[in-house]
Amino acid sequence: MDTETAYNLALDYLYSFVDYSLKHASELAKADFNLDRMYALMDSLGNPQNNYPIIHVAGTKGKGSVSALCASALSAAGYKTGLYTSPHLQDYAERIQVNSQPVPHGDLAELVEEIKPAVARVPYLTTFEITTALGFLYFARQNCNAAVIEVGLGGRLDATNIVTPRVSVITSLSLDHTLVLGDTLAKIAGEKAGIIKPGVPVVSSSQKDEALDVLAKIAGERGCDFTLVGRDVKFEPLSHSLDGQTLQIRLPALLSGDRAIARSQSKHHPSLYGDDATMDVAGAPSSAQGSLILEIPLLGEHQVENAAVAYAALKTSGLTVPNKAIQEGFAKIKWPSRFDVIRRNPPVVIDVAHNRESALRLRQTLDTFFPDIPVILLFCTLEDKDIAGMLAELSPRLERVVATRADHPRAPSAEWIAEQVRKADIPVEAVTPVAAALERALELAGDKKLLLTAGSVAFAGEVSGAWQRRNG
Repeated sequence: MDTETAYNLALDYLYSFVDYSLKHASELAKADFNLDRMYALMDSLGNPQNNYPIIHVAGTKGKGSVSALCASALSAAGYKTGLYTSPHLQDYAERIQVNSQPVPHGDLAELVEEIKPAVARVPYLTTFEITTALGFLYFARQNCNAAVIEVGLGGRLDATNIVTPRVSVITSLSLDHTLVLGDTLAKIAGEKAGIIKPGVPVVSSSQKDEALDVLAKIAGERGCDFTLVGRDVKFEPLSHSLDGQTLQIRLPALLSGDRAIARSQSKHHPSLYGDDATMDVAGAPSSAQGSLILEIPLLGEHQVENAAVAYAALKTSGLTVPNKAIQEGFAKIKWPSRFDVIRRNPPVVIDVAHNRESALRLRQTLDTFFPDIPVILLFCTLEDKDIAGMLAELSPRLERVVATRADHPRAPSAEWIAEQVRKADIPVEAVTPVAAALERALELAGDKKLLLTAGSVAFAGEVSGAWQRRNG
């Protein structure tokens, strides 16, 4: 059997189980989420997830970017680094990577065949649970000595939450998946905080008070050091262009090289004081408060904070990751479809924004990089998303919307999406399939307007594929 046939059969097998990412939110809310199945499956496979140190990342927005930044820096520091993320843009193998390389199709097909007997012994496993197990097993087989694991949904009952990480990371929290995780920030924070393990340090993005109170309380109850980026690790943006951004991390003051005093004064964050903690970007010791300049190709002010969170997570992990490696890894990160300017003139931008908060950040990034250009939005989202909220945030920049339907079971019809856009009093037309909608949006944008696509990760991947085929 050739490799691609074996790979497609492996995908058919994985999708033969329940895949809640393809289900309506009402079905997701009724799902029997618990960790018993994962514990049983991983026991049967020898618990490979215990073979390497892990950074575990949860959150509503930014968790993929933070995970990718951490993994890139670990690779630059010489670690053989596994990265597990979801969902994928175009190829299922993207979910499981080692040193930025997706698992080869043949390897994934072989692993699927290998674990079938173990899977058969555990009733009611889901597609995501089996895929998570494949990721853990692949990293062990590849002799990874570090891994970054992104939570799929929530945290407390997520399939990834059988790990005991070196650090638990919680990125920006906002309302999403409310039927499953709760309809308040406090409830959502409680679910995300489920990844916090006794005695394992926690790093958090800045949060609204309602969420922060919950995270800090749970961290305290479980005896965890709690690092809040923006308070304990200060940062500031320095410059930005379409080529990327620079930011400065302010490191705690270590005067006269007296690290012992600094450690005693900051006992809650000892791991932030690495051997190179007081080096500036050139590697020379700072005279007072240390600082570190970082460059990232990711655009948007929210990505500046994500970089600061990733920095804090790496330094808190206990792994040896020098600042020079962090600089190198952050500078070369590849994380497509996050305000991805795939053409500059006239501009075409692909983004994965799929809730109100991410739509707000998308508009702010548009205002930063393309402040005066009318925008044509190519739009498809999933039926359980806050479409009205997303449109409310984007509408100040929109001249017209082209509604379409992605090839996804939860995607509503283009006509239904167009009706929601009309309710927001934005000119709209419905065009299918996606390739035809892309052509129509490009026609409307012409050479004077910006074409923006947004709505979901799956849609971003489909548009990216259509663009690649279009441009050979």
